[in-house]
Amino acid sequence: MIKLSSSIALLCSLSVANINNIHAQEKPLEPWQQAEKTEVWTPVPAIVSAMPGKVPSDAIVLIDSQNLEQWEALAGGPAQWTVDNGKVTVAPGKGDIKTKQSFCDIQLHMEWQVPQPTADMEGQQRNNSGIFFQQRYEIQVLDSFDNPTYSNGQAASVYKQTIPLANAMRPPQTWQVYDIIYQAPRFSGEKLSSPAYVTVIHNGVVVQNHTEILGTTEWIGAPKYAAHGCAPLQLQDHGNLVSFRNMWVREL
Repeated sequence: MIKLSSSIALLCSLSVANINNIHAQEKPLEPWQQAEKTEVWTPVPAIVSAMPGKVPSDAIVLIDSQNLEQWEALAGGPAQWTVDNGKVTVAPGKGDIKTKQSFCDIQLHMEWQVPQPTADMEGQQRNNSGIFFQQRYEIQVLDSFDNPTYSNGQAASVYKQTIPLANAMRPPQTWQVYDIIYQAPRFSGEKLSSPAYVTVIHNGVVVQNHTEILGTTEWIGAPKYAAHGCAPLQLQDHGNLVSFRNMWVREL
């Protein structure tokens, strides 16, 4: 028994000695070797051509200077808005239009213009429209240049929910630019698991910064969520001659 214990002790001491020996022989890693441990090489991002003034190569063009092929009336059939001089203009009374394609998470670029208002136009009646994501969640389009109205209804607001961080509106008859990052809500069955979020850059100014959307943007009543999937973008006919051009989307 004593001999066996002595043998075990000898083996243990030899093992420890060997381990210490190995450690002593290991060289410290060079900085570049240490750096390699946190390098990730795959997947490799897709190449997107994004030349100045050009539409990104992977974008879907929704409005160009020639037609409304990507759009239709809400009830189906051709969109009845006016295409002229490189822009698309609301045809008052013809109704909202929607994209034929459905979307979830997207990057949206759009340019819009309001005409010179008449003397009797003020507040929400001063050249109004809107862009609806998934036909439910509206970012307001409105002439908010020197035009008092309720703050959660001015240009670049999440309509009736979130006031923009700034009023970046240019004068009427000047082209406005929206760049919008939209994250669609998530549902687990009929239950909301994650709300929608939106970032809006108006004329180069961040006016909504990863803003939570509380639900549908209602004119009357509280916002609410009901389970849905991807859905079209929708442009509003509010009875005013608001124009749009250079509108494209990238699916995220």
